[in-house]
Amino acid sequence: MSETSVSRDDHSTGRPIWIRVLAIIATVAAATHIAASFLWIGPYSEGARSLFPGGQSGLSAYMLPIFGQSWSVFAPEPINGDYSLSVRAVTEENGQTRATEWVNATEVETRMLTHNLLPPRAAIQSTELAARFAGAWQELSDDHRVIVELGYYSGEDWQPRLREKLLSYGGEEVVERYLAREDQATRYATQVARAVWGDAVVTVQFEVKRQNVIPFDKRNEPDAVRPAPSHYSTGWRGQLVDTEQSSKDFSDVFAPLYLQWSESDRGQR
Repeated sequence: MSETSVSRDDHSTGRPIWIRVLAIIATVAAATHIAASFLWIGPYSEGARSLFPGGQSGLSAYMLPIFGQSWSVFAPEPINGDYSLSVRAVTEENGQTRATEWVNATEVETRMLTHNLLPPRAAIQSTELAARFAGAWQELSDDHRVIVELGYYSGEDWQPRLREKLLSYGGEEVVERYLAREDQATRYATQVARAVWGDAVVTVQFEVKRQNVIPFDKRNEPDAVRPAPSHYSTGWRGQLVDTEQSSKDFSDVFAPLYLQWSESDRGQR
């Protein structure tokens, strides 16, 4: 074989530059995702999570809602309770205002799980919101909780006023974490209220509940019942709609599920 032919063969088996670039990008993306997943599911470390671009907030934004994981189904502290989020509203029609009944948004959403081999992520979004809100609410002091249960809805500055009042009792980091969770829950509650009661909605209110399962050592007792639920409540809030949210799309999914729930599950209680 001539020297010329050897050189030609070596050149023909080389990888084009664009494939090499794609391979590098894919490797970096895979390594970043693995590192993010490790930081997310591993023991909490503020220092370690700060290494991720954007810190804790950047990690949360990357992992949620698509890649969120939890190993809490395993011992020694498996999940032992259910979270739910309920919503009601004050509506105004023909000059008359009224407070609506509560709608258990979690029960409505989870209808998407029934007889569905490929359930959508939307079927558990209120459950995740409820769990995160309850965790932030529990960090509040008794003084903070008194303020949280008051109504804040008048004018466009109700959120700054709520923040200012909560901060007057100290605990800046706790307050900011709580307000971030309340903001998310209020935006979700607004979408639920509009899907159910339409443009008549004036203000909204949500309530989170957590109910433990029957204790393991009492699981075989015939008269065993689940413990009473814990309640995490707020007062009335003004409506909040994110610019990236689509009320129409939310309503197109939620409203039919609500009608099913209203006609069957709720009617049986």
